Amino acid sequence: MLAYAPSVVCLLAFCFGVLRDRRRVSNAVLLGLAVVFAAAALFLQLASNKPQLGRAVAVALLVLAALGVVTLAWFLLANGITMARKEGRSPANLLSLGAGLALVALLALLATALILHTRTLLVAAGTAVVLAGYVAFLFVCFLLYATLYERLRIRRKADYVVVLGSGLVGGSTVPPLLAGRLDRARKEHDRLARKGGRPVLLTSGGQGPDEKLPESHAMADYLTERGFPAGLVEREDRSTTTEENLRFSKALMEKANPAYRCVIVTNNYHVFRAAVTARRAGVRGHVIGAPTAAYFWPSAMLREFVALLLTYRRTNAALFLLVLLGGLFIWWLGWPPRGHAGLFGG
Repeated sequence: MLAYAPSVVCLLAFCFGVLRDRRRVSNAVLLGLAVVFAAAALFLQLASNKPQLGRAVAVALLVLAALGVVTLAWFLLANGITMARKEGRSPANLLSLGAGLALVALLALLATALILHTRTLLVAAGTAVVLAGYVAFLFVCFLLYATLYERLRIRRKADYVVVLGSGLVGGSTVPPLLAGRLDRARKEHDRLARKGGRPVLLTSGGQGPDEKLPESHAMADYLTERGFPAGLVEREDRSTTTEENLRFSKALMEKANPAYRCVIVTNNYHVFRAAVTARRAGVRGHVIGAPTAAYFWPSAMLREFVALLLTYRRTNAALFLLVLLGGLFIWWLGWPPRGHAGLFGG
């Protein structure tokens, strides 16, 4: 049972972290580590008690992993093509295509290294696999915890429902993506009102260079045109980024009520990053999400993940550099030894 101790420690730390503040990235990493350590302990126990079964499971896992990578690469390439066709060829929309091509390049590097069996290629392939494994681990942690966070209930009453802007169509029209946020915000407002509260619905979004009016004004008009009371709508019309959405909205809420509580509404793919940004900005509130088109979700989640990696770029850059230096050190030591034949050599 001692083998399970690391998993139990990570799980307890995860539970404490969620109780302390569920909006922390560390919660996602701790949950991922708890799962990995538990799986490793289970496999070691199986290999120790039933060695033959353990070897069979190891082979099966390797085969499944290889098939999974190939399938994932195909899916990302297909989704990237769909995104480019439906949403345009901006860098954000091409993320899934780029990720698919990166997986294909990794597979090609591994195959070449195994065939030629040269020391430099083997070390390069090994280093690339470790880096890819690190990124994959973080991405799975992000997906797992983002899904869990979105399903955690918000039990407290709130004084505000904050809707984050996402851009207008034709300079003045609320697009379906933003309309989904507004409709979700109205449902949340109704839920809070049934509890006896009278929250204010705060639309947040400034005016872009190609827009005829601030997003927050178009959002407010969308709500009032559908019967929402104009007296319960407030506008924050200076922000241009998610961070500014939250920071400027916080200033308005604190000015009116220093002890405010809020619920923040965005799309489901954006929920966890918005929650992390809200915590870093000192906003007292949790985030809920509106549905997103299925074809849009994979690329959008990749974009959110990359944004989180950049938010913690110093930590990630340090770990990347450590892995690269480790690969260089192994290469400098002369591993693997020269003279090994390739898979098809003599």
